[in-house]
Parts: sequence; C-alpha cells; structure tokens
Amino acid sequence: MESLENASDGKRSFLYRWLKQRRHALNAWGAKYSKIPDEPVLDPALFDWTAEIAAHWTDIRDEALAIYRQVDAIPPLRRISPDHRRIAQDDSWRSFFLIGYGNEVPENIARAPRTFALANRIPQLNSAFFSILAPGAHIVRHRGVSKSFFTAHLGLSVPDKWQDCTIQVEDQDLHWRDGEWTIFDDTCEHEVWNRTDQPRIILLCQVGRPLRWPASWVARAFMAYIKHSPFVTEAKRELAVWDDAYRKAETDA
Repeated sequence: MESLENASDGKRSFLYRWLKQRRHALNAWGAKYSKIPDEPVLDPALFDWTAEIAAHWTDIRDEALAIYRQVDAIPPLRRISPDHRRIAQDDSWRSFFLIGYGNEVPENIARAPRTFALANRIPQLNSAFFSILAPGAHIVRHRGVSKSFFTAHLGLSVPDKWQDCTIQVEDQDLHWRDGEWTIFDDTCEHEVWNRTDQPRIILLCQVGRPLRWPASWVARAFMAYIKHSPFVTEAKRELAVWDDAYRKAETDA
C-alpha cells in the first residue's frame, strides 16, 4: 500500500519526511537481508500459510459477499485514506477493513469472524481487508513505500471474464482466480484494471517481509511508527463514521 508516498508532506512529521526522502536507499539496503526472493512477483508456495487459508476460501467468500450486499456503505479507500486520492480518483475502489496497520476494527471483525480467524494465522500480518473493485475501475500506476511488507491477494469473487481483470506488476500481467493467491512486492510499480461488467472482490493482506537482523529490527520500528502515526489516526476516525453508515444500511435492509 502506497499511501505514505503520496501524503501531503507539509502535514507530516520530520521523521516521515526523512523516511520518504530515503525510502529507495532503505529498500535497497533492506532487500539484502530478505529471507524471500527480491522479485516483483512471488510464488505462493514460498509461504506455509497460503494453502491452509486457500483451502477455506469459500468461507471467506461467503462473508465477503454478505458484506457486499451493503456495498454503498462500504467506504471508498480514498475517503478513509486521503493519501490514496491520487491513485483512486473516484469511489470505484472500496475497502472493508478488518485490520489496518496492526489496528483491529472490532465492528467489522464481528461481521467476518471466520475471515479474521483465518487471516490471523498469517505471520506478521499488518493489514487485512476486503478489496472491492467496481466494474470499469482503474487504479493508476503507483508503488508502495517499504520492502518491510509484501502484498497478498486471495481471489474471492472474480469476474467471469477474468482475463479482462488485470494487475500489472512491472511488466507482468497477472489475473486473479477464485481461491488462488496472487503475491507481489508492491514497491514495484503496479496498475489495475477491471474491464468487465462485474465487481472484483479479493481479500487483500499486507504482510511483514521475513528479514534477517538488523533489517528485521528496522522493519519492526517502522511498523510501530506507522501504527500510531497521524496517517492511521485519521483513517480510524473516518472508519468510525462509515461504520455508522454501514450499521444503518444493515438495519434498513
């Protein structure tokens, strides 16, 4: 997730600005200590947890589809994270957070307890949410901030014409499939299109990269900083507002 990269620098701390200015050098340094390949796209078989969770993907899908019934009350990512407005230029990308940067969202977890229990088996899980891309949506080319994380997508409800629903990571075109993982390094440039007339629903997990010391220590410090940063505090406030809207939609349904 690239949000920090696109934040309004004038409103961020000195530490944030220092990290942003040096992020490429820090990523190059951290990659030397990675326990997994430093490649744009990663094989799900590298991780013990992928097969176990994928075996229960229909349980996760059922909870996601139940939540999707109130899609208009699910917050667009750019509304809860203004730093995403450059890449999500309209409301076509919606996100239902269970965990965001280490912060649990109890109200949403209660709506998807099975998903939370399964996702919580992922070592160093940082964020987990249902990511919903509307028909015709486009997320412009962008890149994440830190190799401290990698991104894992589990296909839940992929359009029938899956070939027309694409994420391009560097020069590789990838397509989601129901019950399958797509895993990549989001510090590599990537872009997303849903050129179909159906929504694309996935479970998106941001996971801490396995690192050797001292990079592992630096990554833990970075994650602790982000968890309590103004960036996350602002998002939590917005989520509380959207939860009121979701509860009302549930009551009116």
